[in-house]
Amino acid sequence: MIKRTLYFGSPAYCSVKDEQLVIKQPEERDMFGGERVTTAPIEDIGVVVLDHPRVTVSHRALELLLENNAAVITCDRRHLPVGLLLPLAGHHLQAERFRAQIDAPKPLRKRLWARTVAQKIHNQADLLEERGEDVGHLREWSRTVRSGDPKNLEAQAAVFYWKELFPADLDFRRDRHGDPPNNALNYGYAVARALAARALVSSGLLPTLGIHHHNRYNAYCLADDVMEPYRPFVDAAVCEMMDEGIDLNELGKEAKRRLLSLPTEAVFVNEERAPLAVALSRTAASLARCFEGEEETIVYPTFAFE
Repeated sequence: MIKRTLYFGSPAYCSVKDEQLVIKQPEERDMFGGERVTTAPIEDIGVVVLDHPRVTVSHRALELLLENNAAVITCDRRHLPVGLLLPLAGHHLQAERFRAQIDAPKPLRKRLWARTVAQKIHNQADLLEERGEDVGHLREWSRTVRSGDPKNLEAQAAVFYWKELFPADLDFRRDRHGDPPNNALNYGYAVARALAARALVSSGLLPTLGIHHHNRYNAYCLADDVMEPYRPFVDAAVCEMMDEGIDLNELGKEAKRRLLSLPTEAVFVNEERAPLAVALSRTAASLARCFEGEEETIVYPTFAFE
């Protein structure tokens, strides 16, 4: 079952009754003119986004959300995700898998990173091709990434990819603090990162300990690793909104709704059509098996264009 994503962009108070999340929204009215009150089964919730200073979540609600492996995202005054809350224990074999992850030899981690980079470049090429753009050397690069990516083909591909993805008159530069649509990309990547971190925890892995990323101040290095091949799915959503003329100078409700629907986006994984959230779960599970020596490589998705 696909877990639900709940977004709170207006004042709300969230509490718990009978294992249900009870949501009171004082500024919204029900059909009788009273304060709007809705409920949602805790077990059905996968991601909660808190995007208003007047949102209150009871401690019991947070406790049950984490017990059910939900990820809670908080946003800053610019309405961009700034914090992520995850359960400490998400799998019954967590200690055993932590040890396998920690003991993973460097050659294995380098091979896993090469596979990750190759799939990212492959997906970038698929998106450019679908949009009728030149794919340059991307296909060749995706097939020739070596262990550890010593030639840094990921960076070379990124330079070409960003140059081709958006219209030339946009003069786009990928920069976290740059002009739109960087803001939309940031938002989508933050959602993908939260989904990746949640999937890793659910598979008994430590999202801090990466196979490539290793910033000492980054608590989600492994999530940043495994989400790399998923970035083009965010890029595709942003391109689609731009094609439709949706204003991305300020991220409105429609833009956020589209980006928050990424978990349900259809992809192909293991030659099967599945929602992106399910693909992330399979990626995380396959990575755990790689660390335990049960599989040779990590599973990643491809686009499922109509």
